[in-house]
Amino acid sequence: MEGTLARFVTRFVTRYPLVAVVVCTGVVGGVLHLSGAPTASRWVVSAFALAMAACLAKGMIADLRAGTYGIDLLAVTAIVSTVVVGEHWASLVVCLMLTGGEALEDFARNRASRELSALLANVPEHTHRVGPDGALSRIAVVDVAVGDVLSVRPGELVPVDGALVSPAATVDESSLTGESMPVEKVAGEELLSGSVNGSAAVLVRASATASDSQYQRIVELVREAQASRAAFVRLADRVAIPFTLVSFVIAGVAWWVSGNPSRFAEVLVVATPCPLIIAAPVAFMAGMGRAAKLGIIVKDSASLEKLARLRTVAFDKTGTLTRGVPAVAGVHPAPGHTADEVLTLAAAAESLSTHPLAAAIVQHAQQRGLSAPEAVAATETVAAGVEARVGERVVRAGKAGFVGADATAIMPAAGNSGVHVSVDGGYAGLVELGDQLRPEAGATLRELRRLGVTDTVMLTGDAAATAQAVAVAVGVDEARAGLLPADKVAAVREAPARPVMMVGDGVNDAPVLAAADVGVAMGAKGSAAASQSADVVVMQDDVYRVARSVHVGRRTMAIAWQAIAIGLGLSVVLMLIAATGVMPAVVGAAMQEVVDLACILWALLAARPGKDEKGHTTPTSMPAPVPQPRLSLGV
Repeated sequence: MEGTLARFVTRFVTRYPLVAVVVCTGVVGGVLHLSGAPTASRWVVSAFALAMAACLAKGMIADLRAGTYGIDLLAVTAIVSTVVVGEHWASLVVCLMLTGGEALEDFARNRASRELSALLANVPEHTHRVGPDGALSRIAVVDVAVGDVLSVRPGELVPVDGALVSPAATVDESSLTGESMPVEKVAGEELLSGSVNGSAAVLVRASATASDSQYQRIVELVREAQASRAAFVRLADRVAIPFTLVSFVIAGVAWWVSGNPSRFAEVLVVATPCPLIIAAPVAFMAGMGRAAKLGIIVKDSASLEKLARLRTVAFDKTGTLTRGVPAVAGVHPAPGHTADEVLTLAAAAESLSTHPLAAAIVQHAQQRGLSAPEAVAATETVAAGVEARVGERVVRAGKAGFVGADATAIMPAAGNSGVHVSVDGGYAGLVELGDQLRPEAGATLRELRRLGVTDTVMLTGDAAATAQAVAVAVGVDEARAGLLPADKVAAVREAPARPVMMVGDGVNDAPVLAAADVGVAMGAKGSAAASQSADVVVMQDDVYRVARSVHVGRRTMAIAWQAIAIGLGLSVVLMLIAATGVMPAVVGAAMQEVVDLACILWALLAARPGKDEKGHTTPTSMPAPVPQPRLSLGV
């Protein structure tokens, strides 16, 4: 017990030396006073208080040169005035309040940012590589090469991005995506670095080095986030100017009316601007921690302020409002054939193909419960299609010209692709494929409007017909099609209602993400370039998290202002009480410490969900019919 207490005291003194010095000064002064040397006690305490006031004054001058005004003026004046009027114990309490406030802020920052710090604390450093003979060797994660087969033990973090070699696995991706439920994976599926393996050891084939893996990218984002300081905090610093003037006026009037200079000191003791120093940074760190818990990495706290004031949100289409992967949109049989027959034959032939659409067809057939017969003697023609023998029949699947039958009678809808199917030279039908809309896209648009966004726009390089169809389905106000990356940048810069958020995921979105007031990257499957250019990275494949980030920003700003208002309001009340002379300076200094604690506790509310924040389940309903969005080509 004694050893534990000694370690705690040692850590505390090491981390907060100024607090320790203030306490030691108080102990020395108290011993001198009790031993019959009150004069010596007063000199010791007063000398220390004036020395601290001198240090604060030096820092205040440096702040003035840096453009920060008035933040320490009240504290310096309060210390000096209490010493001058003989209230040396009150001056020591002010010193304790200032140093203790910094310690409380440090504790609050650590408490609020624990979700972010957890990512840094869990960076994997070593892993086990499987050799050609099956033997395991322990290597540094930085030495992992693409193609290495790694053994990940139960409870270990996946060290690098890779593909699952084992038949199945259960992983925890909560630190990456905010998803609280375990995720089931099967052989061949991607495992993100930073995922926690379940109860069974698995084999993973590395698809990226450590520096290029998802977890390392998140770590870099977190480091940027923890080192940030928002413009709003500087605004809070400037709020100290009118507060300082009001404080001096009240103190001066109290002195003039009473004729007692002690009143001046008593008022200024409760007027120190610690609420301004503490409230905003703590609220921002709490908000960033809340966002991280939701699977949203906010790179800097200035972005939280912009999120709270958003008026325009622009979306990329592919991979953002849509899933970005092909899926079967419909099966259209020719006369004499059924949809299941066409899909079954197409899946049988495409099971031997490497074309990107082939996997979607095979997967859809499996989901429908159709058992495709084995195909043999397959021949694939690049950029045309595949021919295979399925049972006793010759099946062709691919472009209309390759199929060789009258395949023009059935065509896919605008913006979709089609795989035509023929059997023994006769046309059988069409398997239509398209980029699926995200089921949560419509709910995202509705929630953004509820949060105060006035304009929504979709910026895409796709054709106008495809853009119009997606825009109508999700409910954006305007669709701009046929855009190059430079056109997207121009569109964002010319948006009239600001601030502007841009949401994208691809390499081609990196320039416009950097140009927007707030760039949001869909980082779960997006490119590294997009994540690096963005201010906010959504780590789950869920566009509704964009609306959640706006909610976090609005709540964080509201909590920050509330904490400042509470602190300043209570300080003004205490100043008015002190002006009457009923509150000794020592009591006033202690009451100001209570005010600081109240500000910190209120600011920490930004780490908690608001009453109107919905649960973690992502909405999947599409919006009700909306007016036709404006469509334009180019900018």
